[in-house]
Amino acid sequence: MASSSTLPLCTTKTPFSSSTNSFFFAKPSHLFLNGKGNQSFKVSCTGEHDGNQLDAVKEGAVDRRNVLLGLGGLYGATNLAPLASAAPVPPPDLKSCGPATITDGPTVPYSCCPPTPDDMDSVPYYKIPRMSKLRKRPPAQDVSEEYIAKYQLATSKMRELDKDPFDPLGFKQQANIHCAYCNDAYTMGDQKLQVHQSWLFFPFHRWYLYFYERILGSLIDDPTFALPYWNWDHPSGMRLPAMFDVEGSSLYDARRNPHVRNGTIIDLGFFGDEVKTNEIQMITNNLILMYRQMITNAPCPLLFFGEPYRFGSKPNPGQGTIENIPHTPVHIWTGTVRCTDLGNCVPSYGEDMGNFYSAGLDPVFYSHHANVDRMWNEWKALGGKRRDLTDNDWLNSEFFFYDENRDPWRVKVRDCLDSKKMGYDYEPKATPWRNFKPGKKTTPGKVNLRSVKPASKVFPLSNLDRAICFSIERPATSRSQQDKDEFEEVLTFKNLKYDDSKYIKFDVFVNADKTVNADDIDKKEYAGSYTSLPHVHGPNSGNHAVEVQEFKLAITELLEDCGLEDEDIIAVTVVPKTGGEVVSINSVLIELKDCY
Repeated sequence: MASSSTLPLCTTKTPFSSSTNSFFFAKPSHLFLNGKGNQSFKVSCTGEHDGNQLDAVKEGAVDRRNVLLGLGGLYGATNLAPLASAAPVPPPDLKSCGPATITDGPTVPYSCCPPTPDDMDSVPYYKIPRMSKLRKRPPAQDVSEEYIAKYQLATSKMRELDKDPFDPLGFKQQANIHCAYCNDAYTMGDQKLQVHQSWLFFPFHRWYLYFYERILGSLIDDPTFALPYWNWDHPSGMRLPAMFDVEGSSLYDARRNPHVRNGTIIDLGFFGDEVKTNEIQMITNNLILMYRQMITNAPCPLLFFGEPYRFGSKPNPGQGTIENIPHTPVHIWTGTVRCTDLGNCVPSYGEDMGNFYSAGLDPVFYSHHANVDRMWNEWKALGGKRRDLTDNDWLNSEFFFYDENRDPWRVKVRDCLDSKKMGYDYEPKATPWRNFKPGKKTTPGKVNLRSVKPASKVFPLSNLDRAICFSIERPATSRSQQDKDEFEEVLTFKNLKYDDSKYIKFDVFVNADKTVNADDIDKKEYAGSYTSLPHVHGPNSGNHAVEVQEFKLAITELLEDCGLEDEDIIAVTVVPKTGGEVVSINSVLIELKDCY
């Protein structure tokens, strides 16, 4: 075994002796803190939803009313085009990788940096090898005992490789990939490199899982092995998959919030406070969130993927809809350890899933991100202008990974746009959220704007420590369908600043005042939410201030549903849920965005 973190550049041989069968796959050519909310919010069940049994969903039906009854059975002219082209993000300078610091805590007691090839400039570009059969990623709730045994064995073998801490195929080294890329371990020019809060989020994690999956398959001599996806967007998958909750198993992680056990329904909007409601209402809330994030708020590519992030630019330009919710809340729901009613607390910084530096140490992380990756495919299948970006700075951005043979490679975004061309696909599952547009209008008519301050009198806002309501002018009214097809109306929060050692969440409502019940999101007025997971890294992590350039919410559909298309001024309410006291907002405006 190698004894240092420097690897020779290897393209035909490996620097390690290992049980991995290097001949197994076709050889590629050379072409989160303990999140404690400041307020308690409750959601009451409206009891409005009824219909047929959940079996209809399992059969593929998506009618909203057919989903919910009997769910007790679940117990068993601004432009979105990029700025003037600068340059794509290059692969990281591995020599710039520094010691990691736990968010708002001590230094990580190990290095997150990968083994470094002797000559990074000579690392070749990866070419996806041909596969005779697609790997099919299954929904985790439907897998067989045989599959679970195979997955446990592969993960056990990967954990055994940790005996050499510099083996790039080891479980901890694989987890460190996320720590290094996502906790600002690398620098890019004079800025930190960060793959979250930008358009790099989806392609980075797709490549990450691609190599992780191939490594697992190589360890058990099975080229068809595919990761399971945690199907949290479907009622039957809204629990921690049982295979990850077997103590003593290689898939088990003791550093999870105890509330994820015993079949608890996940809260896709979770941010530290348990919502007091029943399972049917929780499932309803989850499906509404999915509808908003996949359909209402993501009609254009940049709204889905996130804001442009180029070489030399500041990190955190703005996250896409799915990275925002449900990606981040699932991390926090799984990893954050809370205090009990008796005051008994377990010291925690959100490990493992609730903090970027440690998230990859929980095997369920990879199933969570498999479903996040699946959302990329599902979103494009919705049609309209939902398609991949065509900006060359996105397409030519690069990452660095080791393959199952321990060979180092550069990869480009442009080569991961089609999962089937990468050799894998997803076993189909119904997507009932497609029919879960919020159905209730809780505000009769229009909010009385005389009692609401205009946005110019509210912003800049130094801290969001309480709910705020403001009126705001629209750039156009009574728009034609052709105009709507060409331009999306977007509510834009500019220059958000907050303490990135904290969990952050606030909700946004249109045509509602400060009396709005923010715990009930099954309403047409609910526009969406902003979330952020703690991520700080490096020796200067004592400065936790982070600036996010923009947070956008598409509101064309929402204005139609609320009957506000002809109004030139509307009311907006922002309700802080967690961390509002460390959030400031410079300005808010409504813009017409050209989808591209």
